[in-house]
Amino acid sequence: MKSLSRLLLLVGILLIAPKLAGTPPTLPPVPAPAESRIAVTQVRVVPDRTGWTYALGEPVKFQISVLWDEQPLVGTKVKVQVGPEWQPGREFTAEVPAGGLEVDGGTMDQPGFIRCTVTTEIGGRTYSGMGTAGIAPEKIVPTQTEPADFDDFWNTGKAGLAKVDMEPRLTLIPEACTDKINVYHVSLRTFGPETKKPPRVYGILCEPTAPGRYPAILRVPGAGVSSYSGQKALAERGVITLEIGIHGVPVNMPFEVYRALDSGILSGYQFSNLDDRERYYYRRVHLGCVRANDFLTSLPKWDGKNLLVYGGSQGGQLAIATAALDPRVTGLAAFYPAYCDVTGYLHGRAGGWPHMFRDRTAGYTTPEKIATTAYYDTVNFAKRVKVPGFYLWGYNDRTCPPTSMFAAYNVIGAPKQLVLALEMGHIGLPPEQAALADDWLLTCAGVK
Repeated sequence: MKSLSRLLLLVGILLIAPKLAGTPPTLPPVPAPAESRIAVTQVRVVPDRTGWTYALGEPVKFQISVLWDEQPLVGTKVKVQVGPEWQPGREFTAEVPAGGLEVDGGTMDQPGFIRCTVTTEIGGRTYSGMGTAGIAPEKIVPTQTEPADFDDFWNTGKAGLAKVDMEPRLTLIPEACTDKINVYHVSLRTFGPETKKPPRVYGILCEPTAPGRYPAILRVPGAGVSSYSGQKALAERGVITLEIGIHGVPVNMPFEVYRALDSGILSGYQFSNLDDRERYYYRRVHLGCVRANDFLTSLPKWDGKNLLVYGGSQGGQLAIATAALDPRVTGLAAFYPAYCDVTGYLHGRAGGWPHMFRDRTAGYTTPEKIATTAYYDTVNFAKRVKVPGFYLWGYNDRTCPPTSMFAAYNVIGAPKQLVLALEMGHIGLPPEQAALADDWLLTCAGVK
């Protein structure tokens, strides 16, 4: 779920000599006395509307430019694809004239997104850029169904979890501790009806050393299999933090172990037992997040009232689900959340990661698998969120299409704040956005 997108689409470094074959005819000159030049090549694609957002039926146009050290490369040949965010749409080639190339993106009579992707080849290398226009995204409604027994299903799971002794195990990590925080590797017994022995959830706990009682913040992970080092910087600002993994393995092992798991037994875990709601992989994961909160609220240093959860991508999905499942949660932050309205593809529009229904020939569009997703779709958890939330994503996200995220966001009835970083794709938060999110969490926790 990791993308190479960047906020400014800086898509490469190009070394150009004055007589290099294929050089555009209006390539900016090499400054004297140099014999060659190195520069950043950028393909910029920008909707013509401030804010990149249009009303239903409004025409969309995209402005395209190719830059070399911020100077336009006039006459560059580009390949353009424009259409709905998850389809290639219309394709053609054109030259970029002085002042840039304007492309007609059409319009939509239903809420959604139009995407324009541009590629070009310069000096033997391929560069690309993308821009996405939103059409009345605030009016997007989910396609996912809501099971009549959704709440009963999860209440039954939580009741089973409550019968399992937590059996916490804490191991101090001296080399990770500071004068402000102690850091521990933690494991907790959780609930997994699909296994003979209850599995464990593992994580990194960071707890302030100073006497007192503190808010607690749970960090839930993005997709994949990885080690974790804990949210130390956040903890040093006066909160207890717990960063968990979801796969029932320690989170402090060598990188090679996770690489082997990711390509082996845990490859494609998102689809494991998708035809059975009781045995589906994410049932244990969701209940494991609640178990992590059981642990945080049992700590003597917890302040007894503030419990927040946050994460990005799969972590955004789990943050929303955890807030919906656990009434102890007092706030959440979700960045580009996954598993939103995954059935969108069955209704002619984009659905969320992990895109199990995008390819109709992959064998996932069975009644049983479709039915299972309804118990895990972020949309149905979002309807049940009752606490303040901070949400952040961009329009250029390919992994978690904005249509899917708005489908979930629009049904949240609790206080909510959406921050759009329009040009952002599916990446870790840039420093400015990360600082904004941390400040929101600390303010919601009563620290700031």
